[in-house]
Parts: sequence; structure tokens; C-alpha cells
Amino acid sequence: MVGKYKVITLCGSTKFKDQFIQKNKDLTLKGNIVLTVGAFGHGDNNGNTVISEDMKEMLDDIHKRKIDMSDEIFVINVGGYIGSSTSSEIEYAIKTGKKVNYLE
Repeated sequence: MVGKYKVITLCGSTKFKDQFIQKNKDLTLKGNIVLTVGAFGHGDNNGNTVISEDMKEMLDDIHKRKIDMSDEIFVINVGGYIGSSTSSEIEYAIKTGKKVNYLE
């Protein structure tokens, strides 16, 4: 199974931490390179992650650079939920010609 691997960026609200972890595992075991969020600001059960507005802007930009490096994105939209940041990432992916897949 060694060869060219598809690169997939996971997008979605960080409150869905468990689903991000599971989908990362599933897609990786299917032979994909998975890029995901760098911090779970909303999904940090310990409450230790404090993300300032400047940091959020930087993280959003980094995530779009990950989309640039990807063949497609996979949206973690539990219950159909898509927030404003994720919506922006979907629009960016479509604009740059990336395939978009959804959990739901």
C-alpha cells in the first residue's frame, strides 16, 4: 500500500474533539495523510486552552494554509452544525478547487 497518499484536512468546530480524533484515525488507517486542528479551544474539557482573538485569527489562517496543502477537506458537522469559521473554510476550499466531504 505504499504510494501516493491523498491529503485531507479536517474542518469543523473544535467542540467536536472526539469526532476529530476518531475521523483522523479512520482516514489515516485508510491510507490518507490527515491534517487537523492544532488546538481544541472549544473542546478542551480541562478549560486550559485560552485563545485570544489574535490567536484565533492566526489559527484560522494556518488552517487555510493546511487546506492549500490538501487534496480535499472533510467537515466534522455533528448534528449538521457548521459555524462561521468552518463555513469560511468550506467556501475557501471550494474556491480553491478542493473536494468537500461531510460527516453528516
